[in-house]
Formats: sequence, structure tokens, C-alpha cells
Amino acid sequence: MQTNPISESPANLVLLRLPQVKAQTGLSRSELYRRIALGSFPAPIKIGARASAWSSVEIERWIAERIAQRDAKAEA
Repeated sequence: MQTNPISESPANLVLLRLPQVKAQTGLSRSELYRRIALGSFPAPIKIGARASAWSSVEIERWIAERIAQRDAKAEA
């Protein structure tokens, strides 16, 4: 699920804070961190001593994968 962020367009290099990630995914804080621990959700990026954020590209890709899984089940 990891990509080289340098290969992404600079316009796509946006960091999302936790409230934005929760709003986009519909998941709670505890569920996000549970899925991160399981390796099924993108890990945050440390942006300071007490601050983390997520790559918007990785979050959008994660959402797209969920939609693709749903659609694949519907076709089966």
C-alpha cells in the first residue's frame, strides 16, 4: 500500500489530520488505530513531536479499494 510520495504530483501531497480522516472514512479514532495496528489502514506520518497526519492520496486509495471490493462482491 506504500508508494513513493515524491512520484505524486505536488498538488496531491496533502496531509490530513485525524478529524479529517475520521470524516472521510466514517471510522472512529479507536477503529482507525486498530486497523493501523493490523496493517489494514495507512499509518500516519509524524509531522511534529506531538502531531501526526495522513497522506490524502493514501486515504483516497484506501477508500477506492473498499469500493472496488464491494463492487467485486456484487459482480460475483
